[in-house]
Amino acid sequence: MSEGERSGRAPGSRVGPAVLSSALAAMIDAVGAHSGAVYLLPDDEPVLEMAVMAGLPRSFAAPWERVGLGAQIPVAHAVRERRLVWVGGEEEMARSYPRVGMVLPYSFALAALPLATASKVYGAVFVTWPGSHAPELSDRERHELRTGCERLALRLERAAAGNRPVRSGADRPAAGRAGADQPAAGSGAAGTPDTVEAARLVARLPYGLCSLDPAGRVTFANEAAADLFGVPVDELLGAPLWASVPWLSDPMYEERHQAASISGNVTSFVALHPPSDWFSFRLYPDTTGITVRVVRARAATVTSPPDAVRDDDAPPPLVSMSQALSLAGALTETVSVQDVVRLVAEEIAPAVGSGALALLGVRAGRLHVLGHHGYRDPHVVERFDRMPLASPTPGTHAVTHGVPAFFGSRSRVEQLYPGKAFASDGFAAWAYLPLIASGRPVGVCVLAYAEPHDFSPHERAVLTSLAGLVAQALDRALLYDAKHRLAQGLQAALLPHSLPSLPGVEASARYLPASRGMEIGGDFYDLVPSRPLPAAVIGDVQGHNVTAAGLMGQLRTAVRAYTTVGQEPAEVMRSTNRLMIDLGTDLFASCLYLRLDPAHGRAVVARAGHPPPLLRQPDGRVRALDLAGGPLLGIDPEATYPSTEIELSPGCVLALYTDGLIESPEVDIEDAVAHLGRRLGEAGDLPLEELADELVRHEAGAEERTDDVALLLLRTTVRDGD
Repeated sequence: MSEGERSGRAPGSRVGPAVLSSALAAMIDAVGAHSGAVYLLPDDEPVLEMAVMAGLPRSFAAPWERVGLGAQIPVAHAVRERRLVWVGGEEEMARSYPRVGMVLPYSFALAALPLATASKVYGAVFVTWPGSHAPELSDRERHELRTGCERLALRLERAAAGNRPVRSGADRPAAGRAGADQPAAGSGAAGTPDTVEAARLVARLPYGLCSLDPAGRVTFANEAAADLFGVPVDELLGAPLWASVPWLSDPMYEERHQAASISGNVTSFVALHPPSDWFSFRLYPDTTGITVRVVRARAATVTSPPDAVRDDDAPPPLVSMSQALSLAGALTETVSVQDVVRLVAEEIAPAVGSGALALLGVRAGRLHVLGHHGYRDPHVVERFDRMPLASPTPGTHAVTHGVPAFFGSRSRVEQLYPGKAFASDGFAAWAYLPLIASGRPVGVCVLAYAEPHDFSPHERAVLTSLAGLVAQALDRALLYDAKHRLAQGLQAALLPHSLPSLPGVEASARYLPASRGMEIGGDFYDLVPSRPLPAAVIGDVQGHNVTAAGLMGQLRTAVRAYTTVGQEPAEVMRSTNRLMIDLGTDLFASCLYLRLDPAHGRAVVARAGHPPPLLRQPDGRVRALDLAGGPLLGIDPEATYPSTEIELSPGCVLALYTDGLIESPEVDIEDAVAHLGRRLGEAGDLPLEELADELVRHEAGAEERTDDVALLLLRTTVRDGD
């Protein structure tokens, strides 16, 4: 009796890495693919984990060993929508999955399918072909892949029903194909061919010859190759070329091996053996590994600089892997739309050889110019502002159809769109790249070139990938700018539009939002022309968000109401404190309240945890007022706020401010108050509006202001009869 029969489980219900490998290898063989992988979906988290892989080293797939179901990659997409996902080539990968296209900018086709039954998804499979595959899957290929996935899904379902979970075979290659840890077929135990005659044949070749397994390790090298590399054969075997040959230890050479492995195409390049010897490499890949031919390059044919890799058959990559990753990282750090425009202008456009660019957004069925760079006449771009999407232009066509357009010459664009493009801008070639984020158009990026330009398939794919990354950054930036406008509008509505004119008192105020985030806060000020005596107030609600701003508006309204009904300063503060506690908020607030009596040259002040005001005498002396006070508003419902009377002689300046004007991580708070006092003393004779500008000048130019700033200046004037 078998173990399965004894346990009550059907034979074959166990699904281990070997079964996954066998199923994957069968699918790869059935459709003539050259690599693939199986992912499993754990029950406890929405993550796909790679179980087995075939045809390529797992290191190539390292960024996608574990991927979330929401990731923008084909296998996750196949699971989310429970359907076959087909990516027919480099351009389509760049357009649909720009992050994958940037990391793997090679010519290959890919199909991804879910491993699913009627009731549950268990994982996913992808297989890849060389870029020479037909643009579409054949009916036979679709059938073979679907039936193979259905059979494997049923086995996984039976295994789950039998409580036999599947372990990830993280270190096991799929059977039937040479995996990352298997030597290529045909290699001898000591690195020699299988027959004496084959050995003689290889030895007679006038060039270096070596064989690499799918992981790039040398499994065979002839003496000519060893002589060219300057490394003995026994030191070459078992290690990647770029690890055993010192002058090949550069990521550029490893990247060319990766390009050949993934694309399945013959790849060639030249490399420098310092100080002056050039060698030509040609890589011939198949599913079992790569054959490498190495010869000395003729000096007359080598024009690349010493630090470059030059492809013998194709132009060098438009953007290197390190550049791509750097650009992608930089785009994630952009915040506003102008940040995106500046990054595209300063880093992306020069990297791809563009002389000018325009970034246009989509809103309410029209194009809107978001920014441009490099155009001598800005009106060339601005005439496209507010252009309806129905207009027949290459930009609107790219947006509405989601397909990039490349025009290598002026005649081509004029032929299709006479007078409707940027053809009057003095440039000679253009790329119109639609910016698509989350399946919807957010704009179009126009790159202009000074000379006629032949856009190769590789270049088109790279530009399309970059456009996808720019689109995601622009989408975030547009949302940020919209929130910023909302914040500014809310802040403007909650603060006084102007200060009232009071007898015997001049007043000026400034407000500066924080320079990062939502740029909205809880700082407020007000001047209340109540009778018989006016009042002034300044405060700071904890936080920098809409909640803080809303509470600030409530407090300002409450102070006005309590002032209007004639409450004394101490009672105004107590009433506001009780109101804040009754509102049930978790926030606190500082506040400083003054009842002004300019006719008698005095004021009564109540303080709730707020920084001390500064008083400048007409002779220029400045002091921080040591005032009695109580705790922050919103802490203690029984708190009291004693008041203090101060003298305000004619010509005095009283500076009320929030802590954003003085606080700095590097400066002690007392030193910061003293510094503000010195500036007030030196500039205090200026007209009040100029004095306000002078006191906030440093903060107004700060690029990283973490707190908002409020300033209210009051200057007593000469009283009638004095």
